[in-house]
Amino acid sequence: MPELFFDAFSLVAVLVFFYMTGWFLIALFLKRNDVADIAWGIGFIFVAIFSYVKADAGIDLGMLLVLVIFVWGSRLSFHILKRNIHKPEDRRYMEWRLGWGKWVVPRAFLQVFMLQGLLMILIVSPVVVFNMYRALSVVVFDGYALLILSVGLVIWLVGFYFESVGDRQLRVFLANPENKGKILDTGLWKYTRHPNYFGEVTMWWGVWVMSLSALVSVSGASGIPLWPFGLSIIGPLTITFLILKVSGIPLLEKSMEKNPLFDTYRQTTSKFIPWNTKTTI
Repeated sequence: MPELFFDAFSLVAVLVFFYMTGWFLIALFLKRNDVADIAWGIGFIFVAIFSYVKADAGIDLGMLLVLVIFVWGSRLSFHILKRNIHKPEDRRYMEWRLGWGKWVVPRAFLQVFMLQGLLMILIVSPVVVFNMYRALSVVVFDGYALLILSVGLVIWLVGFYFESVGDRQLRVFLANPENKGKILDTGLWKYTRHPNYFGEVTMWWGVWVMSLSALVSVSGASGIPLWPFGLSIIGPLTITFLILKVSGIPLLEKSMEKNPLFDTYRQTTSKFIPWNTKTTI
């Protein structure tokens, strides 16, 4: 079993390495590293499809995990492409480019594309583990497995609603010249300062719960270890940590602090979890 685990992730690592290297070359040609954001969602789709097909277990309800990854990844990448096209390189990447000086090429390769590739492998690990068990032909979608799959799907749908609707509301708000200098505090943005980030995190916890449907199938099988499921929780934990503590909310709110209206918004609107106003969750 350890050999199957490491083989599965080794193949995924090779796939991600070449995939992100290809996007790095595109970035060199275009002279803008923010194409990595477009590559992000599409990369998950490739990994999900690859691990599903590699399992060679035929067509089953496991296709549902591939479908939700496809819907999420394609929507996100198209959203970012539409947002960035005909505009200068994203401010974050531009600042890094200026700061890195003569080391911009190797640092972009390692700190943008390879780092995102590593994070991609960690976050998508529940899907890889799920398909690893499908390769053993021990995944049976009985009543309990279907229940867990359904619960995970509902969680994912809630997250997708918050991310997609939140992004659309923000896009409409920013497109109106009359809103220049204002802060969006209506719609979903009335209940959380970051509905799209809340949705992102919620979706990946939904994917993890969906992947646990395989755990029900193998829990009674002799000689089938369950430890990979424990390791796969690193997927939702990684994206949660990134959003809450690293590159998501902290960076965005740091830039929002320049707006004098933000202090009031921060005091009256939940930081992450959708809630009533006048709270600071």
